[in-house]
Amino acid sequence: MKLPELKIGSFIAKIPIIQGGMSIRVSTSALAVPVAECGGIGTIGGSGIPVPELQEDIRKAKNATKGIIAVNIMYAMKDFYELVMGSIEAGADMIITGAGFSRDIFKIGKQHNVPIVSIVSSPGLATMAEKLGASAVIVEAAEAGGHLGTEVSLRDLFPAIRKVISKIPLIAAGGITNGIEMAEMMDKYGADGVQIASRFVLSKECSVSEAFKQAFLKARQEDIVLVSSPVGMPGRAIKTPFVDKMLNDEDISAKKCLFKCLKKCDHKYCISERLMAAFNGDVENGLVFSGANTFKMKEILSVKEIFDNFVKAAESVYKEKCAAY
Repeated sequence: MKLPELKIGSFIAKIPIIQGGMSIRVSTSALAVPVAECGGIGTIGGSGIPVPELQEDIRKAKNATKGIIAVNIMYAMKDFYELVMGSIEAGADMIITGAGFSRDIFKIGKQHNVPIVSIVSSPGLATMAEKLGASAVIVEAAEAGGHLGTEVSLRDLFPAIRKVISKIPLIAAGGITNGIEMAEMMDKYGADGVQIASRFVLSKECSVSEAFKQAFLKARQEDIVLVSSPVGMPGRAIKTPFVDKMLNDEDISAKKCLFKCLKKCDHKYCISERLMAAFNGDVENGLVFSGANTFKMKEILSVKEIFDNFVKAAESVYKEKCAAY
């Protein structure tokens, strides 16, 4: 059966897939545009880059597609509000935010008529987001890559949040690698759509280095581990020599803070420096954030092929349901 559309604010995605916004230039317009062209929501990772560069990339995306372009910005960033306002000024269709919780962001969204989508990992924060004016909520569970707000698995966490959210779309995120899992989250658990990040790293359009993609392709289940982050949250990443040093309590501290990017930083290491190293191909000294199920993915495909595979598999088992909102 045909998958339902996903309506967030005044925007309608023909395919209920949000591409996760991976920062430090992992998801740029190069990835977001083909996602939007396929009918999903393409997301530019807005954290850890200068506002002018972000604005230029948003404008590039908006000029290249009539589809939906979102920007993901971590609340933990020191220049969070500058990035939000810069994104809105540049024409972003919606703002997706997590890694902390902002109350003021909803006032900004209402003032500028821009939907705000909250990434949460608890029923309490989901309820608060809906009450304050979120246009949608993304439930990000323990299987997700990057910074994690919970140790609870998606299939345990999602039902608890589904019980308290009924007026706005609820999106499932964390460890979803194929259309069968997508349909399961929508059919069995009542998700209105899914957010997928790691699968899009292994796309031809993703801007990361070939070494970064090879780290994904070669990763075994035991290679995907939890690490500490200067943000103050755990993160999920692929084992590299740098991560091994971290896990072995070796000195990995930065000689100096190059970016001063976080509101709060424990200065154990510079996360922007390590993420950028991996992006540029220095995987040995870099941090390669990854979802828990990356080991299941064994090929690099175009964005269109990823969408086609997801939709075909999902529609082969999907059963229509009534929206909860």
